[in-house]
Amino acid sequence: MQHVVVIGAGTMGHGIAQVFAMAKIDTYLLDNNEDVLATGLGRIAANLEKGVARGKVSEAVQAHTLAHLHRGSMGTSLEGADLVIEAVPERMELKQSLFQSVAKTVSERCILATNTSSLSISTIAQAVPHPERVIGMHFFNPVHIMALLEVVVGGQTRPEVLEAVQLVGERIGKEVIVVQDVPGFATSRLGVCLGMEAIRMVEQGVASAEDIDKAMVLGYRHPIGPLRLTDLVGLDVRMAIGSYLAEELSNPAFLPPDLMKEMVRTGRLGKKTGSGFYDW
Repeated sequence: MQHVVVIGAGTMGHGIAQVFAMAKIDTYLLDNNEDVLATGLGRIAANLEKGVARGKVSEAVQAHTLAHLHRGSMGTSLEGADLVIEAVPERMELKQSLFQSVAKTVSERCILATNTSSLSISTIAQAVPHPERVIGMHFFNPVHIMALLEVVVGGQTRPEVLEAVQLVGERIGKEVIVVQDVPGFATSRLGVCLGMEAIRMVEQGVASAEDIDKAMVLGYRHPIGPLRLTDLVGLDVRMAIGSYLAEELSNPAFLPPDLMKEMVRTGRLGKKTGSGFYDW
């Protein structure tokens, strides 16, 4: 793969674009909001500067990353694309509509990948011609640091599409796991369930958010506690995923607690708004 397009320059999209460009793959970052796109490109430049300052990234890698990173636009950037990755909000109709539009420009050999953390790959694929080229590529935040790439195989995904995505995943430095298209896949199904229970514990006064997180970090060697992670992901995003999984799996363990609903209602969404279970 030499031509990759990432649609959505927000929290996940700009990080996805960065790791592909770092692997010397020409990468086009798109967003329908020019301010979001400019911010995303700026965050990539800042990540690289920080990496150089800390000795984690060489100046040569910084230079070739910026050389392979391009400000994209729908239409011209899609022509000749080998892989298109969408990183737009978790709404089925939005993802389907986007891929319908993309499919009008790219070739039938172009792989269409969704960064969804919970939505059905097979259902997303129903909206486009040649659904066998649709696959899930679930990255983790921050993308340029987190090692995992969860590849999700839809009901019609061709074996050669899976193989190509596994290879490019390794090329961009990720540890690849392959899961089937079931609600929540592997990571969200486990992580969201743990997060919802942690929120219920705060709601019931079992312990503070800080102590619950410390219990999982020090007692179970989790790199980050479930409540701090919820702040990083966004309470609104996790609430939507939890509601979806509760319905799809008929499991009340995923239902958002009242505390979470109230925090979302009042705009305490986590890091992106400056406050959640922690002050950022």
